[in-house]
Amino acid sequence: MVKEEAPVQTDRPIVVDATDHIAGRLSSHVAKLLLKGNRVSVVNCEKIMYSGNRTNLIKEYRVFLDVNSVINPKHTPVHPRRPDTVISKMIRGMMPYGSKPSGVAAHKRLRAYIGSPKELKSMEKVQFENAKIRKSASNYTSMAELCRVIGWTE
Repeated sequence: MVKEEAPVQTDRPIVVDATDHIAGRLSSHVAKLLLKGNRVSVVNCEKIMYSGNRTNLIKEYRVFLDVNSVINPKHTPVHPRRPDTVISKMIRGMMPYGSKPSGVAAHKRLRAYIGSPKELKSMEKVQFENAKIRKSASNYTSMAELCRVIGWTE
């Protein structure tokens, strides 16, 4: 089912099917839902799309992976390589995670999954129409494709 407006706050999680959604637009919608107090589960994270040239995306992410500590490698930042952790970190960046307790509490209400787990298959799934890709899928790079290049082993 395709919905445009955010559902009202409930005890049951809002299940977002991320198939063929652009990563940044999907992240901003999910961050707004989380900040309103909803529990959100994002399924099919490996099917999220990145817009842009594939070689440039890979090159930019490899530069990001090279960021580390000169003093001690133990103190380097942790770089996500799995699609569910990449999208949860992207959503976390769109919330006041480091500055307000509401951002930390909102991030705890987020669940991201590769594929669709059994307990969420029967639930109604929400998609955001203005976050879906507009051109053919060949113009985009999937999250799974990018993550396999940077080191994700399924």
